[in-house]
Amino acid sequence: MSNLDLQAIIRSLKTVLPNDKESIALHEPSFCGNEWKYVKECLDTGWVSSVGKFVDKFEAMLADYTGVKQAVAAVNGTAALHICLKLVAVEQGDEVLVPTLTFVATANAVTYCGAIPHFVDSEERTLGLDPWKLLEYLSDIANVRDDGCFNRLTSRRIKAAIPMHTFGHPVDLDPLVEMCSRFKLALVEDAAQSLGSYYKGGHTGNWGKVSALSFNGNKTITTGGGGAILTNDEELGKQAKHLTTTARVAHKWAIVHDHIGYNYRLPNIDAALGCAQLEQLPGFIKEKRTLSESYRKVFEGIPGVHFYTEPDFAKSNYWLNVLLLDERFSNHRDVLLEMTNNDGIMTRPAWMLMHKLNMFKDCPKMDLSVAESLERRLINIPSSATLMS
Repeated sequence: MSNLDLQAIIRSLKTVLPNDKESIALHEPSFCGNEWKYVKECLDTGWVSSVGKFVDKFEAMLADYTGVKQAVAAVNGTAALHICLKLVAVEQGDEVLVPTLTFVATANAVTYCGAIPHFVDSEERTLGLDPWKLLEYLSDIANVRDDGCFNRLTSRRIKAAIPMHTFGHPVDLDPLVEMCSRFKLALVEDAAQSLGSYYKGGHTGNWGKVSALSFNGNKTITTGGGGAILTNDEELGKQAKHLTTTARVAHKWAIVHDHIGYNYRLPNIDAALGCAQLEQLPGFIKEKRTLSESYRKVFEGIPGVHFYTEPDFAKSNYWLNVLLLDERFSNHRDVLLEMTNNDGIMTRPAWMLMHKLNMFKDCPKMDLSVAESLERRLINIPSSATLMS
């Protein structure tokens, strides 16, 4: 068995990355547009909290860019996903299908509803939820009744499925939509990482009944924190806005609430930053795709490792770029992580799989062998939109 040439991998990275920096971040924001102007307007006018023109503008810009009927800005992506689950009536004791290869927020949002994450496997083609393997699994363990889908092993209702578009690469959504229909499951897209990504020509977030975005500081665009709920159901959009505004009933002066609500609205000052970032998003995506193509070329000739590229049905934002080691070289992952970070090149592994975390270790799960293999072999490499500038 030949050895993995770690030095060749590092040399290839350096041919793409700028050579005038002591350290290179994994993903950092770029503020080259109207950020200062819009934020200053908030400060000058005093409109810095959850009401103001930039919140409305940001929501309209998001809806226009993604093609959904309504976008509702929230304080972060986790809060957005929590509200998504409330909107599709995930309740105490329900199970929700969640990929084990995801950021912890996906599973956390399920538990906020008193529900139970049920962990499912991924496919290497997309790095996301495998709809075909899940179909086979549900055909074995699920009982579909008039009142929903139930787990034969636990007797609990399986209410929803949350595909997460891993590192910006879209899940294969069409078969997943069909499977959810067959098993009476609500589809909620965790599109936190996929702003600017397209599945068969349509922007991610249009297949779920509701979907969630994130604008954390390391995302393709940022509002500092921030997130959004996307939906093509206008009534659900109204409910989302109501719930995230503490369920306060509109009135000139009376302070009345008609539901248990959440203080989840995005502040105007954050939305101002988001508007300026959205104006630059097409350029960010172009730069990130140029970076990914450069990576693809330099890693083509190195045995034992390959640069992950978008599936053929998708156009990805390449939020975080991915190197995958061959399985036989998976024991080299941590060595390579150590070498690159010591050399000032920030790299990181995938998140620890959800079913391995202590708080989720007793949750139901299917065979997770593909996700476990991906976890052993996956390395994220620098992905900022400005790296090729």
